Amino acid sequence: MMPIGKTMEAALNELRQAISSLENAVDMRIERQREQGEIEGEVRRVHADRSRLAQELDQAEFRANRLEEVNREVSRRLVTAMETIRAVLDR
Repeated sequence: MMPIGKTMEAALNELRQAISSLENAVDMRIERQREQGEIEGEVRRVHADRSRLAQELDQAEFRANRLEEVNREVSRRLVTAMETIRAVLDR
């Protein structure tokens, strides 16, 4: 049989190890939760960026379409002006 002092010391060592393991587990859990919070924040930022970029793309497409319309109108007017000039020169 082990003397009571040694048995008590062994039990205390086991208790210290268990407490140390518990502290490590708690620290790891806190770190994972912090990282999870950072990841969630990054996901929110990515979604906000995506939304902003989609809106900017819509605006750019609108401007491109408007420029295309204006370009067609300018071309039409140039053709009309050239035809008018030809008609005047042909007289």
